Amino acid sequence: GGVGFTQYATAAYTDNILDEFTYYGMDYIKDKYKVDWKNPSPKDRVKPTQEVVNDITTEVALNAMEQYEQYPTMMEDHFGGSQRAGVIAAACGLSTSIATGNSNAGLNAWYLAMLLHKDGWSRLGFFGYDLQDQCGSANSLSIEPDRGLMGELRGPNYPNYAMN
Repeated sequence: GGVGFTQYATAAYTDNILDEFTYYGMDYIKDKYKVDWKNPSPKDRVKPTQEVVNDITTEVALNAMEQYEQYPTMMEDHFGGSQRAGVIAAACGLSTSIATGNSNAGLNAWYLAMLLHKDGWSRLGFFGYDLQDQCGSANSLSIEPDRGLMGELRGPNYPNYAMN
């Protein structure tokens, strides 16, 4: 559901803010879960449970939202809620998937971040552009043979509403 759409612009136009939010997540998983992200090891991996997804995502998303509120120029730099939503969700997805070594946990962190963002700020984007940011959480675990495959096989853009 729309993971790729906001990332087209995110990589080029968000300065180092995505990096900063992700490094915060890396520090969090190192301090809390003892995951050495600089020297990855299968022994460091955290079991990908819903509780772990909730914990890492909530910590990283709330930190990011606090940073946006503390530094209003970041809000101006990331025009529109969709770009902010994409940056926050990407940092959450990266942090969770690196901690667990599980892409599906990262994808679910992405969509949880969208829900946290919407819950905190009422909406994700403007002029209806937030549709693609919200439409994936209901099917992120869909493995029905006629509707989708696991995250590793179908990619994070299934179904890619924004690009069809």
